[in-house]
Amino acid sequence: MADRIQKVLANAGVASRREVERWIRQGRVVINGNPAQLGDQLRGGEKILLDGRPIQVASLSHERKFYRVYYKPVGQVTTRRDPEGRKTIFSQLKPPSQGRWVSVGRLDINTSGLLLVTSDGGLAHRLMHPSYEVPREYAVRLMGELTSVQLRQLEGGVELEEGLATLDKVRREGGRGRNIWYHVTLHEGKNREIRRVFETLHIAVSRLIRIRYGPISLGDLRRGESRPLTEKEVSGLYRAVRLKLPRQK
Repeated sequence: MADRIQKVLANAGVASRREVERWIRQGRVVINGNPAQLGDQLRGGEKILLDGRPIQVASLSHERKFYRVYYKPVGQVTTRRDPEGRKTIFSQLKPPSQGRWVSVGRLDINTSGLLLVTSDGGLAHRLMHPSYEVPREYAVRLMGELTSVQLRQLEGGVELEEGLATLDKVRREGGRGRNIWYHVTLHEGKNREIRRVFETLHIAVSRLIRIRYGPISLGDLRRGESRPLTEKEVSGLYRAVRLKLPRQK
């Protein structure tokens, strides 16, 4: 059974039908390697890209959705396959019984911490989309204490190549000497944003751990461990991006 692409993506929570139609007119949506056209129909199993990023749509097959939180160690990558043969997070996670895992954002190889994975591509897309401003919190270890001037610079915004990067909150959490811990909160997802912000101010980051994504915290998970989300946590994710909680079989 087929449905028009704008209806399928809207029902999956990717965007409104009107916005999907605008993306198609702009040539930003690709189906199986070809630019999408208004009225194209999906039957399930198509490879759909938005601005080069895969969109996983399970709405045609009414698959059950799955959700986990994983403590990614340093040294693993978040791509599905790595040409250099490094470990990927997907090789460490048992696949869901239906669909496949989609990571909510990425962590670079030298960053550890919380990584959400879900088989609901629509939810993952919204959680990553900047318009929903889902907060991310990181524990950052610096080689020395920030000055009051540097704190004002960080909270006022630091100019990167792609624009101004603003940290919502920076607070000291302990440590001494050349190992001072701060917790940093932001709601954007630029590539290596926190490291680059501190590098711009000539501040060395010696360790970076993501400890929260939206309403989900790392808690007492150990590196390399994962766990399923609770019903309360899943509901919190859908509320955070104003998406209706799907009925589960």
